[in-house]
Amino acid sequence: MSHVKAEIATQPECWRQAAKLAGAPGLPARGERVAVVGCGTSWFMAKSYAVLREQTGQGETDAFQASDFPFGRRYDRLVAITRSGTTTETLDVMRTVGEHTPVTVFTAAGSEPAAEMATDAVVLDFADEKSVVQTRFATSVLATLRAHLGHDIETAAADAEVAIRLPLPVHPSLVDQITFLGRGWTVGLAEEAALKCREAAGFWTESYPAMDYRHGPIAIAGPRRAVWAFGDVPAGLAEEVERTGAAFVHSRHHGGYGSIGRWTSGRAPLDPMADLILAQRVALSLATTQGLDPDNPRNLSRSVVLA
Repeated sequence: MSHVKAEIATQPECWRQAAKLAGAPGLPARGERVAVVGCGTSWFMAKSYAVLREQTGQGETDAFQASDFPFGRRYDRLVAITRSGTTTETLDVMRTVGEHTPVTVFTAAGSEPAAEMATDAVVLDFADEKSVVQTRFATSVLATLRAHLGHDIETAAADAEVAIRLPLPVHPSLVDQITFLGRGWTVGLAEEAALKCREAAGFWTESYPAMDYRHGPIAIAGPRRAVWAFGDVPAGLAEEVERTGAAFVHSRHHGGYGSIGRWTSGRAPLDPMADLILAQRVALSLATTQGLDPDNPRNLSRSVVLA
């Protein structure tokens, strides 16, 4: 069994453990103006959290790629996400902003520079991964932050247990391309789902905000392609996708492999983070059917450390 397959399957328990950290020192207080930074997967989790924090009235929250942080702005707190604790761009932001602003870091490595540099470190070593491809660490960070905002993580974890067992909505032999869509906080999850398929399998995926999808990207929809939506779906979008000949996938609909049409069986929708587990499993399936090593994708390393 690959490391990533085992790590995907441990997410329900990781989320439950992460939720216990909701009272950890350094998590943003109500009313603080907060910036959240990360790279790659960590940036997508930052984007999801930023939307959720503002939606719950906790305060203005911006998410940035660490490499494009606007140093001229002032915040009450910086939250940095880095699994390895060694990512160069994230450390650079922490170092500069930390001269005048409290910094909270989420990391899996409590002895690496990021934890030592931060004002407060939330260490999720139980969610660390042997695989280069991130799965459980990123979702556990988001579970901690969601729990801090008052979300019911136990329900999400129960949905995750379902997602681990469900038949996959798409099969490698039946689909040539997938576009992932999100709305609000699930835009970050859609971006992460697309990244997982690209990283693990070199598979053609795209991601967009669901409402913007009809403004151009729908042009590539067609037979042997799928459109997978996280969270709320805009009215009429499923039908528009199906008219193109593409399959429409949404967690409200659970069933087995299909070729063309809607993935259905009529149960309540999964928590969007649990739906992401299905996408992680699809990425794993896409990799293994091509004979690729999903733990060590080509051209990638565990951490980007620049000279």
